[in-house]
Amino acid sequence: MTMRAARFYEQKDIRIEDIERPTAGPDDVLIDIAWCGICGTDIHEYQDGPIFIPPKGSPHPVTGEEAPITLGHEFSGTVAEVGNNVTDLKAGQNVVVEPYVIHKEYWGTDNYHLTPDQNFIGLAGGGGGLAEQIAVDQHWVHPIPDNLPLDEAALIEPLAVAYHAVERSEAKAGDVALIGGAGPIGLLTAAVAKAQGLTTIMSELSKKRIETAQETGVADHVVNPKEVDVVEEVLKITDGKGADVGFEATSVDVVLNTILSAVKKAGVIVNVSIWGHKPEANLADLVTKEQDLRGTIGYYNSHEPCIELASSGKVDLKPFITHKIALDELVDTGFDTLINHNDTAVKILVSPTGKGLDN
Repeated sequence: MTMRAARFYEQKDIRIEDIERPTAGPDDVLIDIAWCGICGTDIHEYQDGPIFIPPKGSPHPVTGEEAPITLGHEFSGTVAEVGNNVTDLKAGQNVVVEPYVIHKEYWGTDNYHLTPDQNFIGLAGGGGGLAEQIAVDQHWVHPIPDNLPLDEAALIEPLAVAYHAVERSEAKAGDVALIGGAGPIGLLTAAVAKAQGLTTIMSELSKKRIETAQETGVADHVVNPKEVDVVEEVLKITDGKGADVGFEATSVDVVLNTILSAVKKAGVIVNVSIWGHKPEANLADLVTKEQDLRGTIGYYNSHEPCIELASSGKVDLKPFITHKIALDELVDTGFDTLINHNDTAVKILVSPTGKGLDN
C-alpha cells in the first residue's frame, strides 16, 4: 500500500508523491499523522539546502538514508498499531514524537541531543510528519492527554525548543526577559518564560506579530525598534538595571547587539536562532559587562514538561496556529506565505490526509 508524502529532492525541489507506507517493527509505534507544522528549518532546506538533509550520495550515518527524504518534524497523531515489544502505548492513543535521529548507544544519556551525528526525523530520514503515517521507535513517542487537541499538540516540538532555551538561561521567577523577535520560537520562548513567572519584553517590527504577542498575553511589554529605542525602553521598564536575561530569536545582527546592550551586567544572553551568516557582534559589551552568551540547540528531556505546560493551560498554544492547509498546498501556499509574507503568519499546520481542514 502507498501513502502521500512531501519529499525533498534538492533545493527548490519538493514533490508530493506516493511512497510505500511504513510498517511497525517490534519496538515501533505506527502513527496516523494528524497535523505537522512547517518549521523555519524546512524553509531553510527548501531555499538553501540540503543542510541537515543528507544529499544524494551521502547517506546519514544513523538512518542510512539520503535525498529524497520525507519532510516534517513538528507533528502529532494517533497510534494506529504497535510492535510486539511495545507495552505502554496502544492503538487509539494520541501522541507526539521527539523527532531525534541519534545513535542508539546514546539514547537516554546525558546531553543526548549533543551526540555525534545527531539529526532529526523528517530531515535525516526515518520518515516524516508531512506524510500520512510514520513508524517511530517507542523510545521517542510521548502520549498526550485527551484534553490537549492534536492541532495544538503539533506545537509541542517547537515549544520544547523554547523550553530548553529558557532552561539554558537559568532564569528564575521575578526576572525580566528581553526576547528579540516575535516569530514562532520567540513567541513560544516568551510563553514559557511567562509560565515560569518572568516579566517579558518583546522587540518586534511586524504588525501581525506584535498583535500576536499582545493578544496572547505572552508579552508584558512590546517595543517596536522602528518607533522607540529598545535599550532605553528596557532601562525604563527595569528602573535602569537592564533585563536579567535576553533571547536572540531572529538571526539579525542588530537584534543581537541590542540585546547585549539591554541586558544587565553579569546577565545572560541565550542565542536561540540558527545563523545563516557570521554575525557582527559587539563583544565589547559582553566583555565589559561580564555577560554570558550561551547557545542552545533542540531540546533535552523537554517534551514531558512541555506537554504538562500545554495540557495544564499554563501555555495556550491555540492562538499561535494561524493557518491550516492541505499537503498539496505545502509549497505554493505554506512555503510561499512563510517566505514572502511571513509577517502574516505564526505557525502553519499541514494535514497530510486533509482531515480537520473544515474545523
